[in-house]
Amino acid sequence: MFLTSLIAILGLVVFEVVSSVDNAIVNAHVLKTMSAKWRKIFLFWGIIFAVFVVRGLVPLLVVWMSVPEIGLIGAFRAAFSGSSDFTQLIEERKGIILLGAGVFMALLYLHWLFLEKKDPFFVSDKLIKPQYGLWFFACAAVVLVMLLYLARGSWHLMLSAAVGNAVFFILHGFREQAAKQEEMLHGSNNNLSDFSKLMYLEVLDASFSFDGVFGAFAFTASIPLILIGNGIGALVVRELTIKGIEKVSQYKWLKNGAMTSIGLLGLIMILKSFGVHIPEYLPTIFTIGLVGLTFWRSRQFLKANGTLVEPEERIHSH
Repeated sequence: MFLTSLIAILGLVVFEVVSSVDNAIVNAHVLKTMSAKWRKIFLFWGIIFAVFVVRGLVPLLVVWMSVPEIGLIGAFRAAFSGSSDFTQLIEERKGIILLGAGVFMALLYLHWLFLEKKDPFFVSDKLIKPQYGLWFFACAAVVLVMLLYLARGSWHLMLSAAVGNAVFFILHGFREQAAKQEEMLHGSNNNLSDFSKLMYLEVLDASFSFDGVFGAFAFTASIPLILIGNGIGALVVRELTIKGIEKVSQYKWLKNGAMTSIGLLGLIMILKSFGVHIPEYLPTIFTIGLVGLTFWRSRQFLKANGTLVEPEERIHSH
């Protein structure tokens, strides 16, 4: 039991860190335009909100929605009391959580594969060319239809698949607008107050946290373990933001490893939701293996080309 929990936490920490790199880059860029006072507010109070509110409350809400009959307060008490009845109930309903989260993760990977700029590393990255971008929407539709058909015997599973699809496209639309907002923040005519920038970063953090929260259920359905693993990961990302995320962004294939692991986790969750047995340790092995491989190869590339440099600026919180 202890070893299983430790493996789950390790996987959660690694996954939270690599899935939050893009968010950390945006945070670092915006923080450099803010005063020291507001940087300190974001770096301290922002992490409290990100860890304990978003990464603590959202998984609880997801679990509660799968067992609504016990109520939100009941779900909170049961999640942290280790009740055997609650554990059994979650085990019975876990497929509902896994399918919705799996659909979200699969779409996240497919969107990156078809639409986002990348330096190809894996075979899939090399096969899908930029001109195939429009096929993402066809793939998303086909995936949803196939899963709705496979889940036709359970309206709970059908609803879960539809919700996962809806959440992805809602967040996708928000992130599209956030990207435009970031361009405005970097513009020469930017006169937004530090408070407005703080609110922008907090909302953006909440949006990106869904990736880590949904992906967490591939490792475990235990709320305390998710809170511990994602919380540690969020603290690591905070340190990366302070010390200079640009150093991490030099690793050209690191995101390939992160996004491919997201795709695999999505597939694992979908398969498990339909009753396919997959060992609990596999998500951690896949995540660490893919991220570790791309990190190592990226570092080799930087050393070979003599381009591994230290970050130019450290973001101080005081």
